[in-house]
Amino acid sequence: MSTRCVMLDIGGVLEITPRTGWPARWDERLGLAPGSVDERLADVWEAGAVGTIGEGEVHAGVAARLGLGPREVEAFMADLWEEYLGTANTELIDLVAGLRTRCRLGILSNSFVGAREREVARYRFDRLVDEIVYSHEIGVCKPDPRAFAIACARLGVRARDCLFVDDFPPNVEAARTAGMRAHLFEGNAGTIARIAAHLDRP
Repeated sequence: MSTRCVMLDIGGVLEITPRTGWPARWDERLGLAPGSVDERLADVWEAGAVGTIGEGEVHAGVAARLGLGPREVEAFMADLWEEYLGTANTELIDLVAGLRTRCRLGILSNSFVGAREREVARYRFDRLVDEIVYSHEIGVCKPDPRAFAIACARLGVRARDCLFVDDFPPNVEAARTAGMRAHLFEGNAGTIARIAAHLDRP
């Protein structure tokens, strides 16, 4: 017998995460050309997303690349996490919470080192789903097919029995290529209807 599964992204789906413009503010604050912060830290962002560096190394990289002292690094990282964590998409979270007896539930998220601790503390996603799979903990990011395979294996489900929800079209297409059913998140109403259809299908 198949085991239905619903797997969701976090940022832009379970969390509402509009751009706050914080890198541009730091460009201006430090007297740098627009885009300089992200350019100087590009390899730090990439390494943090796949977990090849820890939070301490992220802070050290920020300090070295931008010439910041400890208090400035703390303020810089606070701005990063404010945008990253966003606010709860309570309607969708409440819907998912009500599915615990109907299917397997998972999260597959492109992430950054330190995300699990902060998101669990703020949103209790560990109580919402059966498994949380973060890119910084598995070493690969979506749309790499290995990310979907790892998530299905950890949930103990077949790809074809899983509905994956993401707000980034390339990730949705990659999930389909991996054999999953997939839905592009463009709002709660359409997503809730798609989840219901997935669970109610013969």
